[in-house]
Amino acid sequence: MRSAATKTSIAASDLPIAMRMGWWQRHARRVWLAARVVVVLAIAAAVAWWFLLAPVAVTTHTVATGTVDAEVLGTGTLEARVGATVGPKMAGLITRVTPDQGDRVRAGDTLIALEDTDYRQQVAVAEADMATAAAAIDRLKADQRRAEAVLAQARLTHQRQAQAGAANASSAQEVDKATEALAIAEAELSRAATAIIEGQKRLAAAERVLEYQRARLHDTTIEAPFDALVVRRDREAGDVVTAGSSVLQLISLAEMWITAWVDETELSRLADRQPARVVFRSEAGVEYPGTVARVGREADRETREIVVDVRVETLPANWAVGQRAEVYIRTDRKESVTVLPAGLVLVREGKTGVMVDDGGTARWREIAVGLRGREVVEVTNGLSAGDVVVSPAGANPGPLRDGRRITRP
Repeated sequence: MRSAATKTSIAASDLPIAMRMGWWQRHARRVWLAARVVVVLAIAAAVAWWFLLAPVAVTTHTVATGTVDAEVLGTGTLEARVGATVGPKMAGLITRVTPDQGDRVRAGDTLIALEDTDYRQQVAVAEADMATAAAAIDRLKADQRRAEAVLAQARLTHQRQAQAGAANASSAQEVDKATEALAIAEAELSRAATAIIEGQKRLAAAERVLEYQRARLHDTTIEAPFDALVVRRDREAGDVVTAGSSVLQLISLAEMWITAWVDETELSRLADRQPARVVFRSEAGVEYPGTVARVGREADRETREIVVDVRVETLPANWAVGQRAEVYIRTDRKESVTVLPAGLVLVREGKTGVMVDDGGTARWREIAVGLRGREVVEVTNGLSAGDVVVSPAGANPGPLRDGRRITRP
């Protein structure tokens, strides 16, 4: 009986614990859900506080006065204004090519020589023909002088016979012979004069043939047409070339420019002699001064671009014809105006403005923008020198909300 009572007493003492365990089993899911809701709300509150109330790190820019340049961008290649393809005027065997690629030559320097034996022989034949024609002229002139002497004697004889016949001192037959001799002498003189004219024509023809042959001989040697740089060598000694084939490519270094393509929408802003800066892709961080030499008057019908030639005043130490470059043509400039980096200007709900530091709080301020450059813009209203413009810092910053607290670096 005592042991049974003891068991009963023990079971009665454990009853509240069992009841509590049963309650927990019945309400554990609700408690767990409530705990999760509390955790989620805590996290949401923390996130809301972070995004809405926590200060945001920003970078700052103090507004100042400066210069704004409006520019037009063009992309093109380096070209020479004057270039030439040098080759022979006739077919032949190349015996010598004097300059090599990269050499500089002066006007009149010998560049190419062709085999000229045949041409020299033709010149010698033409010289002999001209000498023969000149000698024939001398002989014909001697014949003319002889005819003139015969004519003078015939005239004197005719005059004497005519006087003797008038005095009945000479017969009519003798007078007729004297008249006939005079006529023959006059005809011989006329024939001699005609022969001289024909000989002079033959001499002139021989001179022209000689001139032509000498020109052909001269053409076997090709000279530099101007001071130039050899940019390409296409043939070597021993090659047989045809008339007009390319042996050397020359360019004049007197004027080098960038032949740039610019969108046709910028045409109204372009003009000759506008200043420009040239950036070669081989030296992306270096700018070279330039000037607009001429603006094209025909747009590409597919790309809708026009050609603008920009003269480069100085070239890099290493350059190549055809290398790519960007040109920035200055179309307008304003000095001593309020300027701001273009990246800080925002457009929200169709309005232009910036975020400024208002005592540790970011505030939206609407502004008016004037001349726009590629890096900075002119601010005509809304900002003054000394105002501090802010922007979110970090690798992937989001938009900065009006009224958000901020921290400077």
